[in-house]
Amino acid sequence: MQLNSKKYKSDHDETVEKEFQAMLDDARSAYVIPKGSFDKYRVKRGLRELDGSGVVAGVTRVGNAHGYVMNEGEKCAVEGSLEYRGYKITSLVNNFVKEGRFGFEECAYLLFFGHLPNEQELAEFNDILAAYRRLPPRFTEDIIMKAPSASIMNKMASAVLSLYAYDDNPDDTGLENMLHQSMELLARLPVIAAQSYAVYQNAFFDKSLNLHNPKDELSTAENFLRVLRSDKSYTEEEARLLDLCLVVHAEHGGGNCSTFTCRVLSSSGSDTYSAISAAIGALKGPRHGGANLKVQEMFDCIKANVKDINNEDEVASFLLKILNGEANDGSGLIYGMGHAIYTKSDPRAVMLKTYAKKLAYDKGYGEDFELLEKIETITPSLFRAYKGVDKDMCANVDLYSGLVYRMLGIPTEMYTPLFAIARVAGWCAHRMEEYCTSNKIIRPAYKCISKTRDYVAMDERC
Repeated sequence: MQLNSKKYKSDHDETVEKEFQAMLDDARSAYVIPKGSFDKYRVKRGLRELDGSGVVAGVTRVGNAHGYVMNEGEKCAVEGSLEYRGYKITSLVNNFVKEGRFGFEECAYLLFFGHLPNEQELAEFNDILAAYRRLPPRFTEDIIMKAPSASIMNKMASAVLSLYAYDDNPDDTGLENMLHQSMELLARLPVIAAQSYAVYQNAFFDKSLNLHNPKDELSTAENFLRVLRSDKSYTEEEARLLDLCLVVHAEHGGGNCSTFTCRVLSSSGSDTYSAISAAIGALKGPRHGGANLKVQEMFDCIKANVKDINNEDEVASFLLKILNGEANDGSGLIYGMGHAIYTKSDPRAVMLKTYAKKLAYDKGYGEDFELLEKIETITPSLFRAYKGVDKDMCANVDLYSGLVYRMLGIPTEMYTPLFAIARVAGWCAHRMEEYCTSNKIIRPAYKCISKTRDYVAMDERC
């Protein structure tokens, strides 16, 4: 481990480094939990039961992710289902496509208000979003441009926190005020993300700085592409596919890591900006929203190391190397495969795969699409044989979302930010529900296993 030279720059770097290394050894011993302690105290690690099902921590009407049933104490696989306020995501997407509408705003309305809007309600909601999309005066100059970040997710989180200072009533947790704040965040986060990327490109790669403003008459998907791209251009097909991505990422129940994070902060009485910023931080992790970027890195690794990606045996052989920790990032994980809830299928992956297939072949990504299908087909049996377990496994949404973003020309740095742009709808709905229904701080227990010790005077310590 090396010290960060900018943080610890000193005339005595070598001495400081040795002192730090000595402290590091103490730290390593301080953060060791004896083997077997979790089992001894019946700890639900990750708030999961031994069979992998989640510990029930709350009740919600916002969304439901369903992927298995319990039959006489056994977990049984079923086809995955995702519902927003009781409506199946497959039904919502198919009808948005059938009726030729952008669906993300309609889904956000459903999550916020509990029912699908009629034409007038949707028009009024879109009017409000259009009015809120413009960032506060000098926000771009003072918040986004002055401290460029190599992580767009971190920049989004800090920008959301900064919005607190531009709110005349930031700590009011009444439903009316939280609705105002939620709609503002829904409208502004795409602009913040796109402008943060432009500043990042300028600061770290010396690219020309092009900052665009959103247009009132455009949807969230259209405005994101307009603000992100230097020439502000996009096709109708691109915008509709991106809208589909936003719809399927908008909500996923109250137990996923980032939504639960938002509910935990909300339960403490904290403000909207703190709760949403924390949720962005949770989503960034590679075990959560950051997994879509890990899929892309793995995909590139497979293409670079497999001579014939059309040969299933060669692909399977390399996937086995990944499972053994001998290839890709050494984690032993095949990213994009498996899910905490879904067993036979992830409905989000099914929808993305269905609607992306034609575009993949039209844009010359047919071979890439077929490689993802091979990974989806080969991995379950390979995993069962490798682990020696009889477990259902399906592709999750991250397996196909990366390819969709590549086809849309979305830079890899924006894959997880796009997830956040969509999921803020669900986060805000869960935050409002937490305030309106729970009224109790979330405070699980931890078993402390440190022994009581007597104080030792400084001159008596070793």
